[in-house]
Amino acid sequence: MSAPVRERVAGAPITWGVCEVPGWGHQMAPERVLAEMRSLGLVATEVGPEGFLPVEPSAVRSVLAEVGMRPVAAFVPAVLHEPDLVDEELARLRGRISDLASTGATVLVLAVSIGREGYEGSGEIDVQGWRTLGRALDRVVEMAEEEGVLAAVHPHHGTAVERSQEVDRVLELSRVSLCLDTGHLVVGGADPSSIAARVGDRVGHVHLKDVAADVAARVRTGALGYRDAVAGGMFRRLGEGDANIADTVRILEGGGYTGWHVLEQDAVLPGEPEAGVGPVEDARASLAFLDRLWEEIASDGDLRSAVQGRA
Repeated sequence: MSAPVRERVAGAPITWGVCEVPGWGHQMAPERVLAEMRSLGLVATEVGPEGFLPVEPSAVRSVLAEVGMRPVAAFVPAVLHEPDLVDEELARLRGRISDLASTGATVLVLAVSIGREGYEGSGEIDVQGWRTLGRALDRVVEMAEEEGVLAAVHPHHGTAVERSQEVDRVLELSRVSLCLDTGHLVVGGADPSSIAARVGDRVGHVHLKDVAADVAARVRTGALGYRDAVAGGMFRRLGEGDANIADTVRILEGGGYTGWHVLEQDAVLPGEPEAGVGPVEDARASLAFLDRLWEEIASDGDLRSAVQGRA
C-alpha cells in the first residue's frame, strides 16, 4: 500500500501567518514556525516567501535539517502574460528553479500574477495574454524538467487563474501541472472534488485548506476584501468548512495521486501567539482529521485495492 497520507503531508508557513504580501500581518520567526511544525510530526515543508529562510540553498538545507525536516516546494508568483515582461520573468524563474532544486525540493508552485501587489479583487487577462501565458508556461515546464522539478500552476484569488474555467484553459494551453488548492478553488466558485475527478491526471501537487463558503462568496463578489476575509477566519481547520476535503482526498488517492498534501490554513496574525497556541492548534486539528480520513480510506475495500495496485 502507498504511504499513509500523514507521511505525505507537508507544512506551509502561511498557516503560521508568514506571507509575501507587505503589511499582511505579524511575521513569525522561522525558528518557532519550524519547531512547531516538527512538534506535530511533520517532516517536510514548503519554504515560504523569499526572506523567510536563508537565500543560499545550502543554508536552507541546513536550517531544515537541524529540525529534521526537508523542503518540498516553493510558491512563486510571476507575470507571464505580458509580452514585454516574459523574458525577464522567465530568467528570474530559471534562477528560482535552480535554487529550489539545489535545496532538494521538487515542486515549483506558480501563481499567475497579474502584476499587482497582494490579492485583492479578481484578475483577468485578454486573449493575447492567454496565448502568451500558454507559451511561457511551457517554457517554465521545460526549465523545471531540466532541474528535476515539477512546475504546477496554483489557482489563487487575485490572479489570472482563479475559477474552474481558467483552470481548464491553462491546462489546455500548456503542459503545466496543476497545484490543486481546495480553498482557493472554493473562493473561485468551484468544487475541488469535481475538479479532482475531472483533471486528476494533471494534479502534481495539492494544497489542502478548508473554507467557509459563505465568506468565500462575499470575497468572490467583491463585497469583502481578501485579506480581511482571511483575517476574519475564512479558512478553517480541515473538516470544519465547505471544501469537500474528504471527497477530494478520496478521489485523488483512488485515482493514482502519490504526491504531497500541503497542510494550509492561511492566517493573518495580529501579533505573536502564546507558546503552544494559535496556528499550531489549528494544524494539529487538521492533521487529526487527515489521520481519521486515512483510516477510513484504508478500510474502504475498493479504494484500498486501487491504492494497493499502485504500490
